[in-house]
Amino acid sequence: MVDSIAGHAEHMKIADNLGMSAKVERPLKIVFLGAGSVFFVPLFTDVLSIPGADEGEMVIVDIDETRLALASQAALKIIQKKASKWKVTASADRKKVLAGADYVINCIEANGIDCVKSEYHIPLKYRIDQCIGDTTGPGGLMKALRTVPAFLDILKDIEELCPNAWVLNYTNPMSILCLAASRTSKAKVAGLCHSVQGSSHQLAEYLEIPYQKLKWECGGINHLAWFTQLSSGNVDMYDILKEKVLKDTALWEKDPVRFDMMLHFGYFITESSGHLSEYLPYYRKRPDIIKKYCRSGYRGESGYYANNWPKWRKDSDEKRLQQISEQTEIQLERSWEYASYIIQAMETNNPFVIYATVPNKGLIYNLPADGVVEVACLVNNKGIMPTRFDDLPPQCAAICDSNMRSYELAAIACIEKSKEAAIHALMLDPLTAAVCSPAEIKEMALELFKSEQELMPF
Repeated sequence: MVDSIAGHAEHMKIADNLGMSAKVERPLKIVFLGAGSVFFVPLFTDVLSIPGADEGEMVIVDIDETRLALASQAALKIIQKKASKWKVTASADRKKVLAGADYVINCIEANGIDCVKSEYHIPLKYRIDQCIGDTTGPGGLMKALRTVPAFLDILKDIEELCPNAWVLNYTNPMSILCLAASRTSKAKVAGLCHSVQGSSHQLAEYLEIPYQKLKWECGGINHLAWFTQLSSGNVDMYDILKEKVLKDTALWEKDPVRFDMMLHFGYFITESSGHLSEYLPYYRKRPDIIKKYCRSGYRGESGYYANNWPKWRKDSDEKRLQQISEQTEIQLERSWEYASYIIQAMETNNPFVIYATVPNKGLIYNLPADGVVEVACLVNNKGIMPTRFDDLPPQCAAICDSNMRSYELAAIACIEKSKEAAIHALMLDPLTAAVCSPAEIKEMALELFKSEQELMPF
């Protein structure tokens, strides 16, 4: 842990500096778990864009051999386009390929898409209306119960076969996975999400100022991190943003839940309005409130993931086929995803600031010390070092804390294979508790468990 880093918006400038000056001087072995993920093509392209990383081995793993073959062909196409010397190894068995890995990027999806609809429709019977439903609430709990055991098995293999590797986790539910990992594994795990980068850029757009002129500080938990400072020069940009939101209906409509939270709690939050509405007890508990604050798509549409995720996954596979056949161009520019910049910073000792989900251990004093939080982290050849954020404003901390208590029980449920802990996790979930009585929550949980009994750890 290091002291707080001021001016966190500088991290994008540091990324530019890394791209210009720092070069990797050894071949790397990177293992990518979940090669069918939409993250694979951009992240592999990013790795090949690291200055000096002219050769190495990208090992791709997926238990779906059809998707594994597609990813392998896409990887070879990227190597061809980038004129790279990298080697690609594909395997359906991670234990055969993990040995000697320098980095492991985790993008697994447990049990595919078969559970998505039931995890939306069963809670809906109990009046729990979800938009995304994969990181919190009933859908998030069920995904955790299916995913955490697989992730912990992966970490056991990493401890045995490549104990020095950094595990860069992109899989949701982020907080529960990282919490369970911190409780059971010695592997070096960092949870990566792009909500901080994306939201900071959105704020600059909403304020109509260049991103480089926006100074901000951010901390909290994944999808519930708060921009506690927002300024440009000596001007408090919150005063300007709040005034704009109150006067500009079109602006309000872009992010109604986030703006409403900002007006009432004082600060802007990192997750989209629709997904954010699931973390809170306020916006999805009655049809009239949903109508008032929720809109289409990521702004709060009911069943948005349940109704679209199967099609999106099919479309993703089709796009990959088109990229392989060159009907669709592969974007070769480096993205702003953190993974390649982390690798570059570690390999070159040129510092870089990221936002990651890590064990709290006093980073945010007024959140549970044994939980996980999302804070700025300094990356160099010593690894990923979280920075101290100190206190969140008390009202913001209370919102985070209410979710962390549910995550605590969800992690226990996954680790100890406890139905009771899973039910208690739902009883403490803010949205679920706002809608249902404890008896109704237990009844719903048992119905969810029965619907996926072959996939549950208990």
